[in-house]
Amino acid sequence: MRDTLLIALYAFAGAAATGLLGAAALRLLRRRSLTASLTVVAAVGVVAMLAGTLAVAWAMFLSSHDLSVVTTVVAMAAAVSLATALVLGRWVVARSRELALAARSFGEHGDFAAPEVPATAELAAVSRELAATSAKLAESRERERALETSRRELVAWISHDLRTPLAGLRAMSEALEDGVAADPDRYLKQIRAEVERLNDMVGDLFELSRIHAGTLSLSPSRMSLYDLVGDALAGADPLAREHGVRLVGDRVEPVPVEVDGKEMSRVLGNLLVNAIRRTPPDGTVAVAAERGPDGVVLSVTDGCGGIPEDDLPRVFDTGWRGSHARTPPAGAGLGLAIVRGIVEAHQGTATVHNIPGGCRFEVVLPTTAS
Repeated sequence: MRDTLLIALYAFAGAAATGLLGAAALRLLRRRSLTASLTVVAAVGVVAMLAGTLAVAWAMFLSSHDLSVVTTVVAMAAAVSLATALVLGRWVVARSRELALAARSFGEHGDFAAPEVPATAELAAVSRELAATSAKLAESRERERALETSRRELVAWISHDLRTPLAGLRAMSEALEDGVAADPDRYLKQIRAEVERLNDMVGDLFELSRIHAGTLSLSPSRMSLYDLVGDALAGADPLAREHGVRLVGDRVEPVPVEVDGKEMSRVLGNLLVNAIRRTPPDGTVAVAAERGPDGVVLSVTDGCGGIPEDDLPRVFDTGWRGSHARTPPAGAGLGLAIVRGIVEAHQGTATVHNIPGGCRFEVVLPTTAS
């Protein structure tokens, strides 16, 4: 038993010394190629076996002939094992190089194509992660392109909408300045109306910038949806009368909600103004509010004749105005984008779908416990 423990101790000492040297070599080569690391790992395994065997042989005090035979056999086995390990290691290195080339093309062209040759489980996992990242980046680039297109359209439309009232203001101010205005009071009223229009546009832009920057601060409080809708209908009534549109709000339940009253009033106001401007004279705009399976559902139904199916996904995009037939005489296409931003800030959703003769905008808000 004592001899066995002694032999094990010598074998351990030889292998441990080799292992420590191998660890030091790996640390020195940690920034080198995978080939160098695999070579060190293979060499450590083979040399550790060789060192342990030779240490035991020397400890057993074999004859010179037997020691020579043992040394030759072990050395030959070590050489063959090391060569085999290096050959097999080249396959792993080749797979890693193919993955590196695929990743390089991913960085250059934005699309990742996994190598067709089978790889190790670890390299296959890296390949799957790169493929998933490539798909996410493709979606991100598509969203970025859509946002960039939306920004360009918004800048163009805002420039157009600003140019018209500014040109009118300049013409009227010059007429007043030169004393050639036939009815100065009418000019002053028109100037005030144009200034109010510009002020509303700037307010929409400021609100939208807060939404996009994530700095929209809400002050929620418990209130009845019935009161919220009633105030919105009262505020939109003059515009409805001007356009000859009937406002109906007979399906509004007194459902309690936890919302920011000011911001939610803006949501209702934008939806009502949008519906009134797109509904023909003698048409009807209906507002309803009731409990639904997913929360409180607030809907505004108009008589615009419907939205083209291709435009439905873009209705809430910044700057969207739809077809020329639906383009209002004023506005920069910010109202519905603001609606979506405020509703999502309340953890709700805003959707639209066509109905016979028009379309229905629906806002779903989380239910408040009674």
